[in-house]
Amino acid sequence: MIRATRLAMMMSILAVAVRLICIDQPYLDNWSWRQSDVAAIARNYFQGGFHFAHPQIDWAGDESGYVGTEFPILPFLAAICYKIFGVHEWVGRVQALILFAVSLPFFFLLVRKIFGETAATWALFFYGFAPVGIMAGRCFMPDMPSLGLSIIGLYFFQRWIDESELGTRRVRPIGGPGWRIRSTSFFASAVCISLSILIKLPSILVGAPFACLALQRFRSSSFKRFDLCFFAAIALLPSVFWYGHAYQIALQFYPHHFFGAGGVQIMSAAWYLKISKEIVTSTLTPIIFALGCVGILAARSIARARMFQWWLAAMILFIVIVGYGNRHQWYQLPLIPIAAPFAGAACAFVGPKMSSRAMRIALSILLAGSFGFSAFVYARDFYQPSAASLRDAGLVLKRITPASALVVAADNGDPTVLYYAERKGWHFLEKNGIYDGEPRDSAQAIVDLEALRRRGASYLGFTSNTLWWLDYYEEFGQYVQKTSTLVEATSEFRIYKLDPVLK
Repeated sequence: MIRATRLAMMMSILAVAVRLICIDQPYLDNWSWRQSDVAAIARNYFQGGFHFAHPQIDWAGDESGYVGTEFPILPFLAAICYKIFGVHEWVGRVQALILFAVSLPFFFLLVRKIFGETAATWALFFYGFAPVGIMAGRCFMPDMPSLGLSIIGLYFFQRWIDESELGTRRVRPIGGPGWRIRSTSFFASAVCISLSILIKLPSILVGAPFACLALQRFRSSSFKRFDLCFFAAIALLPSVFWYGHAYQIALQFYPHHFFGAGGVQIMSAAWYLKISKEIVTSTLTPIIFALGCVGILAARSIARARMFQWWLAAMILFIVIVGYGNRHQWYQLPLIPIAAPFAGAACAFVGPKMSSRAMRIALSILLAGSFGFSAFVYARDFYQPSAASLRDAGLVLKRITPASALVVAADNGDPTVLYYAERKGWHFLEKNGIYDGEPRDSAQAIVDLEALRRRGASYLGFTSNTLWWLDYYEEFGQYVQKTSTLVEATSEFRIYKLDPVLK
């Protein structure tokens, strides 16, 4: 046990160290738009007075820009840290890293309780170095913190289930032996799950393994138990109140945006095939996927393993129903702590079948090396500076425009331009630009831009992703030339100063 614990500690330290690489990287990777939005909310708290219940984005132009979003504890804490350290990318990124690091021992203990020490060690290795987990574990986004809290909550709930003798004839009274330990596990789990759902609503799917554990332990009496109802109230009611408030904010304030809205949509078979390919490769790697499939079969006789099967079933249903939302790969992040235990179980199942200790060591080294290499190959792509032109354009806008300037950014819905410009403005197209970024024709683009000019827009920016609009939409390109002056141009972006509208 000591040997496995030491190995787990070493792997945990290495997993954290990997995520510290480029921890101060600007928000210009493949997930730039989500991080820039969260970072903008944090900066607006910092600059605008810490109005917690009214998170504010940059792309509402001349309006206040309050939006409906997850419980904004992460950007709020980042804003507080800005008071101490200044506005830096690492301040936001490190939150995900901290919650990931805290989740590691709980994940190890959870898996060890169910599958044994060998499986837990391998599972921790897979959980710590799965490609999309590496990326999410150092991004200024709520996904990894929420998942970390879910894992911690699941560990404490299992511990409470194991410790509790409620529901049998030996009911332990309050104040009796072990009562404090049981109540600590109960409330720790409930609070962690409550926070997990608050900061990422899809984390409610973790209710599937909770339901499995409760039904295994208490059977049909689960639905009548006061303690389980109390647990559900602690876990769910705060989210009911917060998301109700967030929905009202989205209704009341322009741009009338609720984060995650529009994702519930069943898509085509080709769409799901693309998601499946991503899951097998850059989310899990083929190694975790293959071992996980073997592990599901190998662990079919382990009763407690069913909670991971229930969680997997809930995730599959979520991916199907929220098909459009799952275009974002971070939504499949929970598949890692689901697949990793089964992959670890497969390793623990195959290992004893080998009579030669030397062969076991050799195959373990080969497996670890192969997985490490594939994780590196797939994770490397997430770090590519795909939004570099947006950041560069934003920095130029910050330099050449007055602080009060309103900027129109043809950015395919990515707020990175506005974030680094430190200016308010609009996505272009303004109407549904975050979903349908390309105009139907020149007429639509002209009408949209003219409306923004009348609302006070004074600068217009195109990046490498949208420069082609000026040639493809010929009439629109001519309109831009007639109503603006080119003030900055590179191969990556162009910035125009818009002529004022005559009134």
